Amino acid sequence: MDTNQRFVMKCGGSTLAALPQAFFAELRALQERGTRPVIVHGGGPAISETLTRLGIESGFVGGLRVTTEAVLDVVEMVLAGRINKEIVRKIGQSGARALGLSGVDGGLIAARPVANADEIGYVGEVTAVNAEIIEGIMAMQYIPVIAPLGIDQAGQRYNINADTAAGAVASHLGVERMIVVTDVPGILKEEGGERRVLETVTVAQIEEMIASGDIYGGMIPKVRAAVQCIQGQVREVVIVSGTEPGVLTRALDAGGVGTRIVRA
Repeated sequence: MDTNQRFVMKCGGSTLAALPQAFFAELRALQERGTRPVIVHGGGPAISETLTRLGIESGFVGGLRVTTEAVLDVVEMVLAGRINKEIVRKIGQSGARALGLSGVDGGLIAARPVANADEIGYVGEVTAVNAEIIEGIMAMQYIPVIAPLGIDQAGQRYNINADTAAGAVASHLGVERMIVVTDVPGILKEEGGERRVLETVTVAQIEEMIASGDIYGGMIPKVRAAVQCIQGQVREVVIVSGTEPGVLTRALDAGGVGTRIVRA
């Protein structure tokens, strides 16, 4: 393994909370070796739970949360507050060092409204990522932990899909590999009555599998975001289960774990 290797890891907030301590110990070991992880996290279930508790209604359009100003306040509170700091604490307990921030901090993630903003509210698409901030945090030997919020030049905040935000961070950092940590072992395909993990798929094959229904539901935004980040120096995205032993090291060393999404 290249000890100066950098990678972006995307993980859902609920997935991270359920990961074994061994996962965070592996993060520490990677950091000690000189490998530099960048974490972008989500937190959808925790946001939904908090909205329900507060009696605030919010639906979904095309898999994205309808985000009013009231919903946006909760999104920021849960993502940049509770979830972000839980992750930083867990990494700290393992002996590694992490620094948590959101895309609003320092204008880290610049955003603009999505095309159907009139229907979906304050949901943003990424226009730029200030990679210098992330580089600076890594240079200080901290793991950046980023909550997927964005901001525009007028100071308006935006809720950004975590998969999309992670893809944008990977693209702007120019890292070679992005790892998506989930609660599934990879992209599954039904063959002969059994579901098996596909080792490698191309961008074109993914679109075919979405059209055929082999890829469906919550996996669609994950693989679409993965496809979006395969540009510049990013060569591949690996979708893995965080509960597998040594999963990060194996993914970085091409050790036959998860599903690799490649350009062609």
